[in-house]
Amino acid sequence: MVFPLQFSFTLERERCSERRATMASEVTRALPEFSEDGLKSPYDEEKTWEKESEEKIPEAELGDVYEDVRAIDLGDDGKERPIETAADWSLRLISLEDDPTLPVWTFRLWFLSIGLSCFGAVLSQIFAFRPQVVYVSQLFLQTAAFILGRLLEEILPGPGNPRMRTRDTAFWRWINPGKFNIKEHVGILITAAAATHGALAINIFAADDLFYGFTPNPAIAIFTLLGSQLLGYGLGGMMRSFLVYPTYIVFPNVIPTIQMFDVLHRGQDNILQKKRLRFFWILFVGIFVWEWFPEYIAPLLTGVSIFCLARRDSAWVTRLFGGAAGNEGLGLFSLCLDWNYVGSGGSAYGALFQPLSTQLSLYTGVLICILSFTGIYTRNVWKSQNFPFLSQLLFNEDGTVFDQNLILNDDFTLNEEKLEAVGLPYFAGTQIIAKIGLSLSFGATGERIRAGFQTFFIDSSPSAVTHMALWNGKQVWDTIKLSRKGKLEDVHYEKMKVYNEVPFWWYAALFIASVAIGLATNYTGHSGLPWWAFFISVGFAAIFLPIISTLYAVLCYVADTQDIARMLGAALVSNSPQSNMYFTLYAYNSTEQGRSMTRDLKMGQYTKLPPRVTFTMQCVGAIIGALLNYIIMKSVVASHREILLSVQGTNVWSGATIQSFNSDAVTWGALSKQLYSPSGRYGIIPLSILIGLAIPIPFWLLHKKWPKAHFDKVITPMIASEIGYLSTGINSSIFMTFLLCVFSQFYIRKYHPRWFRKYNFLMSAALDGGTEVMVFVYSFAVGGAGGRTINFPNWALNPAGNPDYCKRLT
Repeated sequence: MVFPLQFSFTLERERCSERRATMASEVTRALPEFSEDGLKSPYDEEKTWEKESEEKIPEAELGDVYEDVRAIDLGDDGKERPIETAADWSLRLISLEDDPTLPVWTFRLWFLSIGLSCFGAVLSQIFAFRPQVVYVSQLFLQTAAFILGRLLEEILPGPGNPRMRTRDTAFWRWINPGKFNIKEHVGILITAAAATHGALAINIFAADDLFYGFTPNPAIAIFTLLGSQLLGYGLGGMMRSFLVYPTYIVFPNVIPTIQMFDVLHRGQDNILQKKRLRFFWILFVGIFVWEWFPEYIAPLLTGVSIFCLARRDSAWVTRLFGGAAGNEGLGLFSLCLDWNYVGSGGSAYGALFQPLSTQLSLYTGVLICILSFTGIYTRNVWKSQNFPFLSQLLFNEDGTVFDQNLILNDDFTLNEEKLEAVGLPYFAGTQIIAKIGLSLSFGATGERIRAGFQTFFIDSSPSAVTHMALWNGKQVWDTIKLSRKGKLEDVHYEKMKVYNEVPFWWYAALFIASVAIGLATNYTGHSGLPWWAFFISVGFAAIFLPIISTLYAVLCYVADTQDIARMLGAALVSNSPQSNMYFTLYAYNSTEQGRSMTRDLKMGQYTKLPPRVTFTMQCVGAIIGALLNYIIMKSVVASHREILLSVQGTNVWSGATIQSFNSDAVTWGALSKQLYSPSGRYGIIPLSILIGLAIPIPFWLLHKKWPKAHFDKVITPMIASEIGYLSTGINSSIFMTFLLCVFSQFYIRKYHPRWFRKYNFLMSAALDGGTEVMVFVYSFAVGGAGGRTINFPNWALNPAGNPDYCKRLT
C-alpha cells in the first residue's frame, strides 16, 4: 500500500504504543461491556456514573478521522489494528468534528430540499414501474445536492458571495450566508431520501385501478398516503432513545454516506483528505463511464456465463447458470461486471460494507435456495413444471394466467360458487419456496444483539424471537432501562447535547395524528378493514419495529415482515383482498418507515445535524414524496394500462410489482382458508413460522456445549429468508458480490486495516454514486423514462434474446 504522508511516525508510534491500551479501554469504558455471556451494564454495583464520566478520554487526544495515524488506530505492536468493535466504528471511521455556529435554516436548504425531493419522488415512482426495480440511492442524491449547493454558493447574492455586493442583513444571510456547509447538505439529503422512500399505499391504488376498476377519491387517497407514511415516523421517533442513540446502533450501510460527507466538507487542507477526495472523484467518474457498457452498449457484461456460452440450447443450463435477464435463472458462477447489481443498488446490502458474518449467512441461505429450487422443479412438487421456473404471477393448472375477477363478487369479496367453477390458482414452485423461507425467518427474527460487539464483523451472533429470550432478553432490557435513565453514553450523542432535542410529545403527536387519519380514511375509503383490525395492525408495527430496526442497524439485514402481516390480516379478516392490502399497509409499511426514520436520525447524529432540523426535513420529505408518488402513479397507469396488465410488459414498463402485490392480496385475503389451512395446498407456508421458532435452538445448544466452535455466529433469520433470494430479478451478480465481500470484509479489513479505514467505505460511496448518476442519465436519455427508447444495435456483446446467450425459455 502507498500512503500519502511520507514522513516517519516512529516517535509517535512509540508514544501511541504506550498509551494505546489505556486509551482504547477509556474510549470503550463509557460503552456497554461484554463477556462471553453477552451484555454487562457499566452501571453495576462495582462502578458509578460519576467515575465513568471522569474516565472518558479527552476529545483532543483522539484527533480526527482524516488524520493519517492516531493512537486509537494502533495496536500494542504499533501497527494499525482492524476495525472490530462498535467503538472502532464510532471513533475511527466517523468524525467528531462539529461547529454549532454553522447556519442551517437557509434558502439553499429549502430550495434544494424541495427541488431534489420532487425530483427523487418522481424518479423513484417511475423506476417502480420498470421491469427491474432500480432504487434512487442516497449517494446519488448526496452528489447532486453537493454540486447544486456549491453552484448556489457561487451565484446567489449574499455575504457568502463577495462578487455580489449586498448588505449584511438577516435576509441576505438567509439567502447565501457563506460556504455551502455540511449541515445544509445533510438536511437536503434527509429530505430527498424521505421523499424517495416509496409509499406502499401506491401499490393499493394502482392495483385497485388495474385489477378492480376502482379509483378512490383523490383526497382520501392522499390522506391515506400521509397517514400511512408518517405513522412509522412517529413510532420510530418515540423509540429513538434505544434505536438511535447507543453506540452499538451502527447502521453499516450509512457509513459510506457519512465518509462522503466528511471528505466533501471536513479537513480540506489536510493532505490525506485531499488525496481521499481525489480518490473519490476518480472512481466516481470512472464508474460513470464504465457503466454505459454493461447497462447499454454490452449487456453481456451483466452476466458472463461460461456454461451458457458452451450450451446455448439447454433449458437446464439456463435455469441453473443464466441470470443476466429478469426471471431467467439462478446465475451460478456468472461473472457480473455491472456495479448496479454487484454494489448496494440503493438497498441495505452491499459488497463493501455489509458485515462478513451477515454475508456468510446470506450465502448459506442462497446455497439452500439453489438446492431447493432445483429439487422442487425436478420433482414437480406443486406441479411446478406446468409453470415458469421463476415467476410472481398466479396461474391456472394448465399454465395460463389466473384471472381473479372470475372468483370475486362486485364488492371484491370471494364468491364460493365461482371459485368452485374456476378452481384454485397456483404459484410457481420457486415462489412457494421463497414464501416458506420468509415464514421461517419470521419465526427466527428478533436478533440476538451483542450491543457492543466484541467484534462487529466476526462476532455478530445468531438471532431469533426465540433467541431474544434464550440469549439476550435480559441484556436488551438492560439497554432500554439505561436509555430511560439517560445514562446511555455515546461520543456522538454527547456532542449533540448542544442542540435542542425534539420533545417526545412531538413524535407522540405525530403518531396519534397519523392513527386518526388512518382510521378515518379506512372507513371513508371503504377498505373493508374493521377498526379493531386496524389497531392490531398498528400494534404489530409497534412490536416489530424495534426488532427490525435493530437487525438493520447491527447486521445490515432487513427482515421482511410483509408476508407475515398478510397472514395475520387473513386470519383476522377473511374473504377480502381489499382489507388484506390495507392491513398489510399499516402493519408492514409502518415498520419500513420507522426503520427509515431511525436510520436518518442516526445519520443526523453522526453528522451533528440539529435534531429539530432532522425531524422537520423528514416530515417535509415524506409529505412531498407521498403527493408526487400518487400523481405519477395515476399518470403511468393511465398511459400504460395494457402494458402493466400484460405478463411480460416491455423493456421499459412493467406491472410486475403491482401484479405480485395483488396476487398475494388475492391468495391471502380471499383464498387463505382454501390455500393456506393445514390441509390446504400451501399449508406449509404458515406452518413454517412455528418451525422457524425452533431453528435457532440447536445452534444455541451447540454453542453451550462447544462455546469455541463459533455456532454463535450463525444468523438463522438471514439463512432462512435467503432460501428464496433468487426467486426474482437479475441473479448474475450473486457470485461476484460474495467474492468482493470476502475480499473487502475479510482480507482488506484484516490484513490492510489502514487502507480499509481510509478508503473502503469511500470506495463504496464513489462506485454507488457514479452508478446511480449513470442510471439516471441513461434512463432519460435512451432508456425510455422520458417516453422514448433508443436501443443499442445488436452485436456480439449485445445479443438478441438473453444477454448471456442462454436459451430463452419465456
